[in-house]
Amino acid sequence: MSAATTTRTPRSRREARAAALFLAPDAIGLTVFVAIPMLLSAVLGFFWIDGFGNVDFIGMDNYVRMAKDPQFWNSARVTLIYLVTLVPLIFVVGLGLALLVQQRFPAVGIIRSALFLPYVVSMVVVSMIWQFMLTDRTGVIATALSAIGIDGISFLGDPKLAMGTVVAVTVWLQMGYYMIIFLAGLQDIPGELYEAARIDGASAWQRFRSITLPLLAPTSFFVLLTSMVAVVTGGLDMIFVLTSGGPANSTSLLIFYIYQQAFLFGDLGYAAAVGSVLVVFLLIVSAGMFLATRGGRFSHDD
Repeated sequence: MSAATTTRTPRSRREARAAALFLAPDAIGLTVFVAIPMLLSAVLGFFWIDGFGNVDFIGMDNYVRMAKDPQFWNSARVTLIYLVTLVPLIFVVGLGLALLVQQRFPAVGIIRSALFLPYVVSMVVVSMIWQFMLTDRTGVIATALSAIGIDGISFLGDPKLAMGTVVAVTVWLQMGYYMIIFLAGLQDIPGELYEAARIDGASAWQRFRSITLPLLAPTSFFVLLTSMVAVVTGGLDMIFVLTSGGPANSTSLLIFYIYQQAFLFGDLGYAAAVGSVLVVFLLIVSAGMFLATRGGRFSHDD
């Protein structure tokens, strides 16, 4: 037994070194570009900084101001609405498309590529194209609606429609990526399980509910977690181009509010404080998801 142990030890050490080398680039990148900025943001939240070299320690004043700031709470409400609307839509649309393109039919490869293509295009370019299409009276969509007698709809200028429009554009942009993620998960499910279910007389819905969804649990967890983080921390480019937070602050997400405070109003300390609160929110929700699902296993089995 000791001989076997000694023969395995050098191999295990080589594997450990190889693993460390493979993990090192990501670990360094996460440390430099994520962990350190998060810590700096938390520290800067206790200072007043105007961006011109003037720095003053003010303790908890930024957080007290935040608690009394109606615009902050409005942005938090808008972000929450955006989150609870967009994440389920991305999940359902991504899974639905994956189930569709999993089938074998002519030109399925072209359809997969076409659905994924928007994701690889710059978000600024995509936003500018949609802004051109959604422009009041002269946009492509407004012109098409006018041709069938529907006038006066302002998709980006009406507070009741602006957020829904941003959500729709975001789903269109992101659905191809999550389709690919779900497609990879579907292809890992053994076909013998479906064949056995068919022999037992299970319907398509029963096969989906009893086989597909349970075995897609880790993939579903990954999609929910990554889409939540992307929704909360992303979207600045799209909001800036499409609506600039308007109309009437109806699309002013917290990430856009942070941008305003830091780069339009020059209040870097307050922006850092809001960013720290946003990070804490993400950490709490992510930890809750991990605890509730045991890392995406949705089971108490080891």
